[in-house]
Amino acid sequence: MALQIHGFEAGPVATYAYLVIDDETGSGVIIDAPPQSAERIATAAENAGIIPGALILTHTHWDHTGNVAELKRIFPEMLVYVHPDDEYRLVEPMKHTVWKIPFEIEGVEPDRHLHHGDTFEMKGICFEVIHTPGHTEGGISLYDQTNGIIFVGDTLFAGSVGRTDLPGGSWETLLHSITTRLLHLPGEVRVYPGHGDTTTIGEERRSNPFIG
Repeated sequence: MALQIHGFEAGPVATYAYLVIDDETGSGVIIDAPPQSAERIATAAENAGIIPGALILTHTHWDHTGNVAELKRIFPEMLVYVHPDDEYRLVEPMKHTVWKIPFEIEGVEPDRHLHHGDTFEMKGICFEVIHTPGHTEGGISLYDQTNGIIFVGDTLFAGSVGRTDLPGGSWETLLHSITTRLLHLPGEVRVYPGHGDTTTIGEERRSNPFIG
């Protein structure tokens, strides 16, 4: 399987969206939708000659959902997926931003829920859904075993981990998610986080100072 992975760093806190394209089937999936990312994602999809069939949210902090509504307008047949424990922030984002932001985020009702152990599959793109709470209650990671990649949202970063001081966060829960559900994966698995550089499971296992 030949996958293209396009990363788009966007919005006021430099959040990553990803457009994953299967060259063989011409299918596409968007992962996360930060503010100011929609036009760039749409352009990349048009240049690749594909229409994304799904938008999967790793979690629903505003910096990952700011352009969900805009992407739904651009791709009206696209389905939005989220873990049910994080749905409330997607539906009513302005009630749950914690701090004031200088723009409005439009609420969106999800089309589908994803749970731990589910398999998401769309025309050749296949992810195992791993529930990785701690940064938020319904945070998920998306693991493609065949291609050795995982999208982890804000659960794990290169040399760091997600913050847990926001509502719904828990340090103990986050550490449990990382140590029991991520670090057992093969060391060569490439990690695509919600912020910062890509890394590997092996590198984080060896040198991440937050993982004891």
